Amino acid sequence: MSAFPTQLIMRYAIDLPNFGPYANPRTLADLARETEDAGWDGFFIWDHIQVGWPDTVGDPWIALTAIACATSRIVIGPMVTPLARRRPAKVARESVSLDHLSNGRLILGVGLGTDFFGEFAKLDEAANDERTRAAMLDEALAILLGLWTGEEFSFEGLHHKIEKTTFLPKPLQSPRIPIWTAGTWPRKRPFRRAALFDGVFPTGADIERPLTPDEIRAIVAFIRDNRKTSAPFDVVADGSTLGDSHDQDREIIAPYEQAGAKWWVEGFLPWKTGFDAVRARIRKGPPRA
Repeated sequence: MSAFPTQLIMRYAIDLPNFGPYANPRTLADLARETEDAGWDGFFIWDHIQVGWPDTVGDPWIALTAIACATSRIVIGPMVTPLARRRPAKVARESVSLDHLSNGRLILGVGLGTDFFGEFAKLDEAANDERTRAAMLDEALAILLGLWTGEEFSFEGLHHKIEKTTFLPKPLQSPRIPIWTAGTWPRKRPFRRAALFDGVFPTGADIERPLTPDEIRAIVAFIRDNRKTSAPFDVVADGSTLGDSHDQDREIIAPYEQAGAKWWVEGFLPWKTGFDAVRARIRKGPPRA
């Protein structure tokens, strides 16, 4: 069992889609700047290339580039990118470039992804089942770690093969870019994977229902029991606060903080919360203790 160090001060972030009113990278960059100005600690965006209805969609990596240029303090990143539909060598190049551009503010969120929007089956992606996506995710993570070292690296797996090569520059962050993995609780395998890296962004089977503090507490205990290092680890809780009453917001967040969450992420489902309401909530600032 690891020491699993505890962070004393919770951090706060905004998490937005990359489609609909958020498809334009300029819009996301403007919102990220307002997020930073209002005192939040992070700004994350979804990674989709298609949705299940006719709508505008923006490329998340181009949006993150605009966000990096529009901000100077907050951490940024995709939450999460499904590596099964990304070429790992391309992600290695993109992530290191973004890490340098942002002066070391990138967190790389990764996951299996789902076919909810038909982004695998409709777009000729082979990995249209979870078992295959999981294997591709694990291989891609091994490739990212190898290429990020800046040393000669090769890899041969079932889904990916890398001949001997060296990728430079190395990430600006040391020892590497932090990786948060997604997981649907109470499935255990994604959380065993998460314990190998730097953080976890957990969800439930119903994305419209935030996890409870008790579920976060169980996740923290599971990670603690499966982690083999004392390096810092981030457990994320997502939900919503109104920003109108500090005391009411703290009543929502305090139980998650006590359960061991280190980040509170305000998540907005575009079919439930309009753009103007999202911008207004950003401007009210984070519900700090």
